[in-house]
Amino acid sequence: MFEKLEIFRMAQAMAAHAGARQAVVARNMANADTPGYAARDIAPFAEAYQGQDRRFAARATRAAHLTGAPGGGGFETVRRPGGMSDPNGNSVSLEAEMLNAVEVKRQHDRAIAIYKSGLTILRAAAGRR
Repeated sequence: MFEKLEIFRMAQAMAAHAGARQAVVARNMANADTPGYAARDIAPFAEAYQGQDRRFAARATRAAHLTGAPGGGGFETVRRPGGMSDPNGNSVSLEAEMLNAVEVKRQHDRAIAIYKSGLTILRAAAGRR
């Protein structure tokens, strides 16, 4: 009955998306002075989650781990549209990346709050507090 509760799957997927996006934001910040580097991002959570259940299954983090495909959490990174470019061709703005990092933290906090709320509801239904 409680094997596959969608709220927990969604909260896990949201946390995984936030983690993957935080890695992309950190990579952008690390390459802020790299000539020719183009800022990257991940599609918003609603787009990534919609009909893409396979993205949130267990996956390998190393070639020898499990039998899944290795890589960045299953999310495709894309070049961020727009934005001004430095004379050296770099399109990373540290101010914008800091704002993105704050947004990602809020998304992760929201995922944890959803998960905790779901647990509270289950505990109440089971007669525990």
